[in-house]
Amino acid sequence: MDLADLTRDLETLRDDALEAIATASDRASLQALEVDILGKKGRLTLVSRGIGALPVEDRPKVGAIANPVRQAIEAAFTERDAVLHAGALEDRLRTETVDVTTPGRPVARGTLHPSLEAMREIADIFARFGFTVYESPEIEDDVTNFQLLNIPPDHPARDLWDTLYVDLPGHLLRTHTSPGQIRVMRATRPPIRALLPGRCFRYEAVDASHDFEFFQVEGLMVDEGTTMGDLRGLLDEFARAMFGAGRKTRFRPGYYPFTEPSVAFDVECLVCGGAGCPACGRTGWMTILGAGMVHPVVLRSGGLDPERYQGFAFGMGPERMKMLKHAITDLRLFMDDDLRFLGQFR
Repeated sequence: MDLADLTRDLETLRDDALEAIATASDRASLQALEVDILGKKGRLTLVSRGIGALPVEDRPKVGAIANPVRQAIEAAFTERDAVLHAGALEDRLRTETVDVTTPGRPVARGTLHPSLEAMREIADIFARFGFTVYESPEIEDDVTNFQLLNIPPDHPARDLWDTLYVDLPGHLLRTHTSPGQIRVMRATRPPIRALLPGRCFRYEAVDASHDFEFFQVEGLMVDEGTTMGDLRGLLDEFARAMFGAGRKTRFRPGYYPFTEPSVAFDVECLVCGGAGCPACGRTGWMTILGAGMVHPVVLRSGGLDPERYQGFAFGMGPERMKMLKHAITDLRLFMDDDLRFLGQFR
């Protein structure tokens, strides 16, 4: 190849390259074109290698042409890349535009579980009467959970509190919050006004009104001269605060081994107002809790003299309160973790 042929090839390559660069549609094709022209095996590289075959006196002449050709091609690549980059950026900005004035997606806010919400409401009401909240362990020993509450091993009431035992001799998951009565009486001297909320466990067949895991709120008042009249007055005020003023209430006989006498406390049906409906079994009344005077055996177990001190206790289910107030028909909803249900109590 002589000087004239090499010079012609360089000029032809320059013209073809500049035209191809100017018509490149995107950065990917432009990069492929750059490799094809300026790469190690590119067309300009191959042409430039022919300079070595020229006579020594012709090489500077071809170099004077080859260098401007390379510079022109590199400058064209740089300019076209800038243009394509700007266009791609504009397209991206156009497709990814965000209207900062558009309201954001609402953040879901958590809330108290309805059982805990009910326990807080119950505690707030009894706090007005001087009751203090105490906590007691969920794992109890058989003595505290049963025997100190006047339920010896052979007592038939044990059948009502069949429970779940743990891998620790003589210990179980508490069946009620009543063992807390013993702990409070042994730790505190009268006058005592204690509220004992917490989780309980029983070996139950799960259905719409029973579960093996549930919450309970226990109340205990011990002082000199405490009477059933005090209990009735307190529960009447509680019912009015929880379910509305003017709500009728009644006591009727009941049975609990750790209270004597024992009563069931009813309120006028929240659905029919006492007229009688399926919700209240056509009686016009709904039972909300059990109560009674603390048995002398239980007072002695708590280290108190029943000749000097008297007391009453009551126990209620916070889920039961929610079911009555909101006409909820299935207890299992409280433990199902269904946000559609739980979200109604915000």
